[in-house]
Amino acid sequence: MLDVRRLRLLCDLSRLGTIAAVAQAHTCSASAVSQQMAVLEREAGVPLLERTGRRVAFTAAGRILVRHAETVLAALEQTTAALAAVGTGLAGPLRIGAFPTAVRTLLPAALVALGRRHPGLELMVSELDPVAVPAALRERRLDVGLLHDYDVVPVKPDAALDAAPLLDETVFLAVPATESTTEGADPLRDVRDAAWIMAGPGTLCHTVTLHVCRAAGFTPRARHHADDFATVLALVAAGQGVSLVPQLAAAQPPAGVRLIPLPTRRRTRIAYRRGAATHPAVAAFVSALRLSTSAFLGE
Repeated sequence: MLDVRRLRLLCDLSRLGTIAAVAQAHTCSASAVSQQMAVLEREAGVPLLERTGRRVAFTAAGRILVRHAETVLAALEQTTAALAAVGTGLAGPLRIGAFPTAVRTLLPAALVALGRRHPGLELMVSELDPVAVPAALRERRLDVGLLHDYDVVPVKPDAALDAAPLLDETVFLAVPATESTTEGADPLRDVRDAAWIMAGPGTLCHTVTLHVCRAAGFTPRARHHADDFATVLALVAAGQGVSLVPQLAAAQPPAGVRLIPLPTRRRTRIAYRRGAATHPAVAAFVSALRLSTSAFLGE
């Protein structure tokens, strides 16, 4: 009989690429992971990995087992959801991961509504960059989390996760109110020589800004780096540069900021492990967050 915990390690190895990375994700030693893989190979009765020095590659049997293991793990999530559905009320922890703007704008009303409707739920929020949410879901540190990407820089779906659409936002060019732009012209062309306020290198927002500006024919000149949109807008209002800001973060801009809509869109989704969509706590959260989002946007 194949051990589910070892199947999780195998899927993590397929995703992360090295035994050392799997060990770090599970806070154990690399030798412990290697031992578990050796036991799994004995359980399977066929070689799953080919070892070359410190590197490993999957055999044909290993690749087949990874595909089936993902299905098995999703089926276990569905089973957990089905058992929870026959319970006598929602109770226990629901661990939620969300990016700062959503925590500030969309989550409070959703948490209040969920708490009133299901007082037995222990709602636990962690503020996370969307890039960190998939790993936290797979490693069971979260039950549900918010992801986003942009139409100009789409993110490849994660095979271990499912997601429901939540929000499709306009992205704005934020400029100081004193900044002049040509009527009817491409607003990006007018700020090609401006100083830019950009997110930190390596973040999705930084990549999107580079993509949008380069598509307009220039590379932005970064003066400041800030990841919090409230900080970004304050710097724009102070005349320190221009920036790209999504609709959710631009709902109440400070005085001194002018927002110019661009064709770029940011897309937010509610993610959870495959098979968990019907879990009553997950379904209740998705419903509450959608209502909160509609209310916030005045829909």
